[in-house]
Amino acid sequence: MALLTKSRSKVEYEAPVHLRLLYAGKRLWTGNNRLGLGAREILKALGPGFLVSVGYMDPGNWGTNLAAGAGFGYQLLWVILVSNIIAIFLQIASSKLGIATGKDLAQLAQEYFPRPVVMAFGVTAVLAIMATDLAEILGGALGFQILFGIPLVVGSIMTAVIVMALLGLSRWGFRKVEYVVIGFVSIIGLAYVYETALLHPSWGSAAFHVVVPQLSSGSIMVAVGILGATVMPHNVFLHSYLSHQRLSGPEAPLTERRQVLRLAKIDTIAALNVAFFVNAAMLVVAGAVFYHHVNANNLDLSTAYISLIPVLGTFAAIAFGIGLLASGLSSSMTGTLAGQVVLQGFFHRSIPVWVWRTITLIPALVVAALGIPTVQVLVISQVALSLQLPFTIVAVIVLSCRRDLMGKFTDTRTITIIHILLALLITALNVWLIYSYLPL
Repeated sequence: MALLTKSRSKVEYEAPVHLRLLYAGKRLWTGNNRLGLGAREILKALGPGFLVSVGYMDPGNWGTNLAAGAGFGYQLLWVILVSNIIAIFLQIASSKLGIATGKDLAQLAQEYFPRPVVMAFGVTAVLAIMATDLAEILGGALGFQILFGIPLVVGSIMTAVIVMALLGLSRWGFRKVEYVVIGFVSIIGLAYVYETALLHPSWGSAAFHVVVPQLSSGSIMVAVGILGATVMPHNVFLHSYLSHQRLSGPEAPLTERRQVLRLAKIDTIAALNVAFFVNAAMLVVAGAVFYHHVNANNLDLSTAYISLIPVLGTFAAIAFGIGLLASGLSSSMTGTLAGQVVLQGFFHRSIPVWVWRTITLIPALVVAALGIPTVQVLVISQVALSLQLPFTIVAVIVLSCRRDLMGKFTDTRTITIIHILLALLITALNVWLIYSYLPL
């Protein structure tokens, strides 16, 4: 715990007006009411988990699942299951941190860590979010290109403008934005339900590979790619922020915090299990259509939809494009929110949303104008995330162990050991992933 040399600041944090408007979350506790765990309360609680879950269905995941299915059939389905379990543990840890303290990870790091650590942590977090947003904007642009033949440059601008318009719905309550994101998640899921219904894949074989780990020659690197990019830093920051917005206020009683945490766990588990089934469906479709039929090395998001047409028909290719567009738009929305949380928490800078959106749009326009292959961009973005992720995970673990900060929510020794093992696994896999892309 040597990093924790800075005492807790007594200055109360207050988000800037534009950020408070951007997330005027649905309070689950309004004073004297008792918060239960019935269907009505659970439905009210759904939202933050689904906002986070779109990061597990972003264009980067599409590319990785496509490579896994096309190259190795159903063999790596178990990797998606393991990835989902890891994600649930870490996202719940992030959510608990926010609920226990009433502050997000960026604020807590700024208060408790030494200034040099804070600067390194903050700068790398901003760069990682920008890299993530680059891939997500290009994913949306690629969806527009597939569906309407729109050039990537124009599609990137359209994606950014639509994202800003959708985030503008928060003026009438952020619940509207949550509904939009849940709608996008539904679209992605329905696109793959439609494609799997057309395929009639071997469900027995798929179920076998979900529970029986197997690796073959050449599949290790793809498996590492899936696992190493499981948890993205911006999701951890965002979840720690969204979760405490469900409290009635900074002085919320312990009983309320415990109930909100229970509901947050249900929300997180439900949302990430939806993400698991969507990712598994992506891999199953890729395995059934492309395995042994298409050279996996020549397949990417910009060509896969063309290969679907002879096998599943034009409507399946359209469903692929619609799902990819929904993925790019929804994940770009959450990336924008995360950027605001990180900038305010670390640097106390109130940058308007449209300015941040413009800044993160520029790299996508440059990439699209230069004609850089989208797969290369996705690889670079994953490497950037890999470099930052250990900072984020270690910060969550260290802060969650502080009894003076977490109180009754302090992690038990067992949970701490599990989190440390997961952090070591993810860090090792990310180091391996980075090493694999270094020129030798």
